[in-house]
Amino acid sequence: MKTKMKLLTLAGLAAVTAATALYVSPMGATAQGMMMAAASSGQVFDAFGGNQQAQKYSVSDQITPDNVKGLKKAWEFHTGDVGSGSHATTWGATPLFVNGSVYVGTPFYRVFALDPATGTKKWEYSAAAKNGKPENQGYKSRGVAYWQAAMPQAGQPCQKMVYVGTMNGELHGVDADSGKPCAGFGKGGIVNVDGFDNRNHKWKVGLLQPPAVYKDTLILGWAGNDWTEKVENPGTVYGIDARTGALKWTFNIIPKDQVNTTGTANVWAGISVDPETGLAFLPTSSPSPNYYGGDRLKEMPYVTATVAVKAETGEVVWSRQLVHHDIWDVDINSAPTLLDIKKDGKVIPALIQATKMGFLFVLNRNTGEPVYPIEERPFPASDVPGEVASKTQPYVATPRPTIPDTTPPVSRLADITSFGQCSRWKARIRDEGRYTPPSIRGSISWPATIGGVEWGGGALDPTTNTYVVNSDRAPQVYTLVPRPDADKTYGAALRGRDGYAAQAGSAYGFKLENFLNIWGMPCWEPPYGTLLSYDMNSGKVNWEKPVGQVQKYGFYMPESWGSITIGAPIVTKSGLVFIGASMDSRVRAIDLKNGNVLWKAIVDAPAVAQPVSYTYKGKQYVVFIAGGNGILTPRLSDQVVAFALPN
Repeated sequence: MKTKMKLLTLAGLAAVTAATALYVSPMGATAQGMMMAAASSGQVFDAFGGNQQAQKYSVSDQITPDNVKGLKKAWEFHTGDVGSGSHATTWGATPLFVNGSVYVGTPFYRVFALDPATGTKKWEYSAAAKNGKPENQGYKSRGVAYWQAAMPQAGQPCQKMVYVGTMNGELHGVDADSGKPCAGFGKGGIVNVDGFDNRNHKWKVGLLQPPAVYKDTLILGWAGNDWTEKVENPGTVYGIDARTGALKWTFNIIPKDQVNTTGTANVWAGISVDPETGLAFLPTSSPSPNYYGGDRLKEMPYVTATVAVKAETGEVVWSRQLVHHDIWDVDINSAPTLLDIKKDGKVIPALIQATKMGFLFVLNRNTGEPVYPIEERPFPASDVPGEVASKTQPYVATPRPTIPDTTPPVSRLADITSFGQCSRWKARIRDEGRYTPPSIRGSISWPATIGGVEWGGGALDPTTNTYVVNSDRAPQVYTLVPRPDADKTYGAALRGRDGYAAQAGSAYGFKLENFLNIWGMPCWEPPYGTLLSYDMNSGKVNWEKPVGQVQKYGFYMPESWGSITIGAPIVTKSGLVFIGASMDSRVRAIDLKNGNVLWKAIVDAPAVAQPVSYTYKGKQYVVFIAGGNGILTPRLSDQVVAFALPN
């Protein structure tokens, strides 16, 4: 995919250790947005990031820091779409609350419309037979998208539509009221996005992430099966007609003269949109082969970047590359959050682009110019024959990065219990902090592909410009394997044991190892994950606290250790942060003022997507999808669960 974590596992880490809703923009509303609000008597949670600006903010305020400890389970729903083994599911879908319903999409490509007060099923739609073929990227879903006509025609179907993608490149459009396919969308309700581009077509593209919506245009990227080959499907983003599915525009991320020497550099993460200017903001990924760039030394300005395009035409307005010559696979992996910053007596239209490197790039969203300074800092050179690492990389000191510049010390506990294995391993490999290049002898990657800020991004209180984001601290070991040795050890396999990926066609295969001792204990000191709050008007950190707990065999490691987290928080008007994300399968309410945990509850599996909170018929609900992700723990589920205060 750029489903970046598919080779990884942190099981070793676990071993030791009247309808109203929610999300509001400070930037006004389009005519379509105002129509939607009028139709539902309030605001809606109509996108993966809460709204198209990816703010994840709820105006619901019935649940407060004073009464949140009284939250109880209000309802739950089980989709039936959970698998194991070769059919294992990865379910990071954000529920939508819009049109008087809660909509969820599943890893087996079904859509459910649920009653917001009871969780009772209204309708379901199946995009494929259950346990249908997932192609080569697995059973995954991050949910659905919603569109509504600016002037709905009474009595006509498909004036409101829900869209669900499959991992073999199909986008299905169904009527939001009935769940029936929209016959005018593509062929019988299906658009074959995989058929848009046949250049170097090594695998079917996966529609993991739901599209962004601007007026009558859907903007969508795709996920791919990366790490395996030097030349792969070239990165593209598409604009299609929301009613018909007709292709309106294509944005090519890789320069035309380099398409046949590399690949991917796609957008597999969320996309945000400014409803006032019509700009769509694309977080782009790294090119192939991901960990060796000796064959792709030419400039590719749109790669590992944030690119602003006109949502209706795909025309580039500005771009800013955030990693030069990416040889670490540190894709720009989350939709930027849009906000208006109050600084030096001015209001600046801005965005926050969180990254895997733990940086928060704050840019003027109309021009791409930095709101807080970006400097070019020198970083280590590569010692791999043929490779030329960039001499400098963009660095932002304000806001302070979510992780330190250097790798944590070796864990004394893990080192002692493994008779010095951790310290001996670290001594024989490269470790020079951020941007240590992959090497033949092995290099610590800090942060690694599981590190920094993951694909959910952060949440914003737009009334105070308080930004809350969870961040991971997990070094891993990256080793390049010269082609003769790779072929001798692993043969023609594109993937193999030991975390091997072939990067076929290049001079080196690649091996990824978790930095764990023989007992599966992390070789680095905790915390493994933290939650941070920033004042974006000043760029200062309000607080930072470990988040989540490591859990295995019924035992929980200290809260001060925190947990690797996958999945983002939301913020509510009453001053609460709700988040799942952690390895211990708990969901939490946290005080926005100080980071203290005020409430927590066990769910069936890690809730690896941001929740939703809405008010419906006078009661506020907080809904989590507890689907799990095998990177965190083996626990997977099909649970949708809502919490509310007792009557």
